[in-house]
Amino acid sequence: MEGASHIVLMDNETDEAGSAWSETDSRQFIDNGHYYVPEREEQIATICRAIPEPSGPAVMVELCCGAGLLSKALLERFGDARLLALDGSKTMLAATRANATAHSHRLETRQFDLAASDWRSFGEPLHAVVSSLAVHHLSHDEKRTLFRDMSGALAPGGILVIADLIQPLTNEGREIAARAWDDAVRVRARETDGNLAAFERFQTDDWNLYRDPDPDPIDKPSPLFDQLRWLEGAGLDAVEVHWMKAGHAIFSARKPKSAKR
Repeated sequence: MEGASHIVLMDNETDEAGSAWSETDSRQFIDNGHYYVPEREEQIATICRAIPEPSGPAVMVELCCGAGLLSKALLERFGDARLLALDGSKTMLAATRANATAHSHRLETRQFDLAASDWRSFGEPLHAVVSSLAVHHLSHDEKRTLFRDMSGALAPGGILVIADLIQPLTNEGREIAARAWDDAVRVRARETDGNLAAFERFQTDDWNLYRDPDPDPIDKPSPLFDQLRWLEGAGLDAVEVHWMKAGHAIFSARKPKSAKR
């Protein structure tokens, strides 16, 4: 999975809280995402399956495309679709172009800031908007605004698919998420390398925000049920949860094909 890279455009720039995502962080995620993202391949496949087949040529947008593995999968699955891949990191955008080079004639990449509003108008209605591991960097109010804006950008029948970290409601829920995330990374490390070096990096990097008593201030996950309600409040319907593990969830909602009566 991708994302988690939209906060900062330059290596040394910081956000208002004094913390930032840098190009160094992007390179670290490219190197370690295989280990750090639970069931990465299944998440990518689930997002692709959640998107309905378009009736003809279509435009899709990926918010915070990261290294481009999801971008590549979308372009492969939907052979007539064009994809606009947005990210705040030049390193991530370059990786996306490299990973999806076979489909470069249908791919456009562009640098952006997810929290800003200047990018939220498109030249035509969108068949799908997808985002992976990025929306949790927005506040509750910013998420609601994003959902409303993306609802307005979708074509009738279009879909918004979010894969992201969510906020557990209890200490018990947080511990379950933390343990499951640790377990997923531990298993991936053993399967891939036959040792736990990647899991030890995961711990050293404090990547498991459910385990960290002082999570990074740029991480602002929201409860899943709240986000599902916000999607409905944005004028979307067919709200569904498709997958969930280790504090990560994939959920979606569609733009009604006709006005509700």
